Amino acid sequence: MSKNIRRKILIVDDEPSVLNSLKRTLRKEYDVILSQDGFSAIQVLNEQEIAVIIADQRMPKMNGVTLLQKAMEIQPDTARILITGYSDIQAVIDAINEGNVYYYIHKPWEPEDVHLIIRQAIDRYNLIQTNRSLVAEIEETNRRLSDENLLLTKDAEKRYSFDQIIGESPIMNDVFILMRKVIPTDTTVLILGETGTGKELVARAIHTNGSRKTGMFVPQNCAALPDTLLESALFGHKKGAFTDAVSDKKGLFQMADGGTIFLDEITDTSKAFQQRLLRVLQEGEIHPLGSDKAVKVDVRVISASQKDLGEEVKQGRFRADLFYRLNVFPVTLPTLRERHSDIPILIEHFLRVYSQRLGKEINGISQEVLSSLMVYPFPGNVRELENIIERAVVLAKDGSTLTEDQISLHSDQPLNFNLVFPGEEDKKLKSMVEALEKKAILQALQRWKGNISKAAKSLGLSRPGLYQKIARYEINCKNNLQ
Repeated sequence: MSKNIRRKILIVDDEPSVLNSLKRTLRKEYDVILSQDGFSAIQVLNEQEIAVIIADQRMPKMNGVTLLQKAMEIQPDTARILITGYSDIQAVIDAINEGNVYYYIHKPWEPEDVHLIIRQAIDRYNLIQTNRSLVAEIEETNRRLSDENLLLTKDAEKRYSFDQIIGESPIMNDVFILMRKVIPTDTTVLILGETGTGKELVARAIHTNGSRKTGMFVPQNCAALPDTLLESALFGHKKGAFTDAVSDKKGLFQMADGGTIFLDEITDTSKAFQQRLLRVLQEGEIHPLGSDKAVKVDVRVISASQKDLGEEVKQGRFRADLFYRLNVFPVTLPTLRERHSDIPILIEHFLRVYSQRLGKEINGISQEVLSSLMVYPFPGNVRELENIIERAVVLAKDGSTLTEDQISLHSDQPLNFNLVFPGEEDKKLKSMVEALEKKAILQALQRWKGNISKAAKSLGLSRPGLYQKIARYEINCKNNLQ
């Protein structure tokens, strides 16, 4: 790009014949500026971009070497050329040693030689300018990427803050309390819970709110890969370690150095892999496949499973020593069946998210839909509820209310309690849910003839949880069960 620009050449000599001779030689290809002394040349350098300066060594008041030194201070990229006689060899040597001149021209000179020297000097100048432009572009790109990364980090912090983990039920508040305690530490965390309860969401929230948030959060589903590929993915490999290892590859542990690695479905691994992972946790180092050298890593490990690890240890399917390493700080996520009171706010959240994403305005859900969702067992938990709402929003018309026609549930149970909701003047979700929840508890107690344990189990609640709700709704078990 810069090669097409007609560059400026400044020629400085106290002899007009020399100035005119050089101008005639160069004026066809370049803009030539003439100056008869060093002081006027400095003024030109302060006012215009000069690609090449040619200065005679022997000039009154200011010699060529001194002028080129000053030129370097004003425009350091300018190619500096000294005109010398054979008697000025020492001056040339001094100038070259001090790095002040690009080349020198002997008197007398041949026009072809001058053309060649100037052309090379211009090419050098153009290359410097191109490099400076590229550096500036790289710095601007890095600055922009840094700004974008900062925005993404803030967005991630917002997305995975506790505000974005939806839940107001007592059992979720207990989870939040545990998370707040473990976030400031580097303690190994084990997240337990059924599929769809939000284990990765909680792991990300722990990472992005902790001291390692500037490092990477690297997730890996251990059930998704066979042992050899899983070890390669996590620990890396050297070229030739196995058939398809055509080059060295860093593993996820190295990528997560300084950050967090999330190992989902940790129980779906072999004993051999568990042994290697145990060593990583004990020693803080990995051995890439095919390498005899250890690589130190500083990684926080968060693991997760939908299975009971304690039971897996008892059955001999999981190493007890690894279990103790992973189970330093366990966090158990409740099923959606255990937190039915959170269903309305989850519905509101997913309605808002997918309405915005799909560019629709959905005016809530019908009482019949809420009734069905409140008694649905949700085997897929929060993820299943999210999918149900997303599908319903896709099917619904803009400006409509979600109805049973858009809801697809998979259950053999009757989904509608034919519930009588509060009066028409009170259609808030909270009032609707409370009425529905009270009715569901009454029906369960009647069905199981007041047996609290069986009623609680059928509702997906603990015994203390059911007692709390009975007290909250002032349910008189004796009178209501007669």
